[in-house]
Amino acid sequence: MLTFTLKEFLHGVNSNYNYGLAGRELGLDLTNDPDLVGRDSVVAFKTAIWFWMRAQGNKPSCHDVIIRAWKPCTFDEKPWRLPGYGVITNIITGRLECGRGPDPRVESRIEFYKRYCLGVSPGDDLDCSNQAPSYFNCTVIF
Repeated sequence: MLTFTLKEFLHGVNSNYNYGLAGRELGLDLTNDPDLVGRDSVVAFKTAIWFWMRAQGNKPSCHDVIIRAWKPCTFDEKPWRLPGYGVITNIITGRLECGRGPDPRVESRIEFYKRYCLGVSPGDDLDCSNQAPSYFNCTVIF
């Protein structure tokens, strides 16, 4: 059973800093009204796409990872952060779920992801259980 809410996906948009950054870029006052994301489905969609597309700090965007535009540097490869769905989980919920061994939440999302690949290979490195949490050392986009 998949138990993964929009709020969990938007984990990266859950602090005043991230609400402020997303709000400025989307033309919304999310710092003073972060609950707007939960009340307005259009705002929820915009913030989800914003989070998916935007690199933040030293973390690559989820989009760059999935299209293989992000290439890990040596410092990212040592803690097993290799291109794949596992790095996307690490970007979104890394400090909560990655580098801690098998996690049923992560395993559930991997199965969900594989089902929706609809015959397309899901690729390698789907899990983040052996990856150091989301403190990426470099971000290289080609």
